[in-house]
Amino acid sequence: MIPKLIKDARKIIIKIGSNTLAGKDGKINFSFLDDLAEQAAELMKQGKQIVIVSSGAQVAGLSTMDKWARKKDIHYRQALCAVGQVQLMKAWRRAFEKHDFFIAQILLTREDFNDTNRTLNMRNTLFTLVDEGIIPIINENDTVSVEEIKIGDNDTLAARSAILWSADLLILFSDIDGIYNKNPKEFPDAVLVEEVHNFEETRKNIIIGETNNFGTGGIATKLDAAELALSYGIPTILADGSKPRCLQALAAGNQKGTVFLA
Repeated sequence: MIPKLIKDARKIIIKIGSNTLAGKDGKINFSFLDDLAEQAAELMKQGKQIVIVSSGAQVAGLSTMDKWARKKDIHYRQALCAVGQVQLMKAWRRAFEKHDFFIAQILLTREDFNDTNRTLNMRNTLFTLVDEGIIPIINENDTVSVEEIKIGDNDTLAARSAILWSADLLILFSDIDGIYNKNPKEFPDAVLVEEVHNFEETRKNIIIGETNNFGTGGIATKLDAAELALSYGIPTILADGSKPRCLQALAAGNQKGTVFLA
């Protein structure tokens, strides 16, 4: 099912989580960005259109301002994201320019999706960039986001962006193969749920664990995001982004994941 979804989709949103983007040292994993950019470029050369929703501003900030690592004050965290966003875009630009593709930065808040004029402008900008062969890199505007306007996690942001762009497919790359009936990091007998059709039933039958070190979202947010996307007819794939050539492997049927379908 996964290879068919990727083959049939023309407009694909790819979400990269913080734990996928970060290396073991907690800083930007440049080799991962290079690898993903190469795979995305290959898909684009096949006529597909790609939009990336990238976490990692805080990770990138820590890569630059390591002395702020222990500061928890909200102003420092927002300042860290401001520094990190520049470094994150620099890293993505470097990865894609090797394949002669330009990137564009789009920073959003929840308010942007709730305002009709802003939503129309966002949609028009997305279509213009993609039609010109430019890869939009979307992230939440953490520097100005507070609780009242914060989207909350980039799984939700990716789903909302997929709806905004009328995407054909949403791929959520995380640090897990997909939805399991219980946490595979704690239970060796955990079973991967390869297809989800009924969200209510799935929530009843799985044990949802805690979020991880960098990400703001866990399995619950991924379920919510997939359900939101699917309510607009957009199938969603959840897969492990740390696997070798993850995008290519999914397209070839060599890597498993969870597919959310109507």
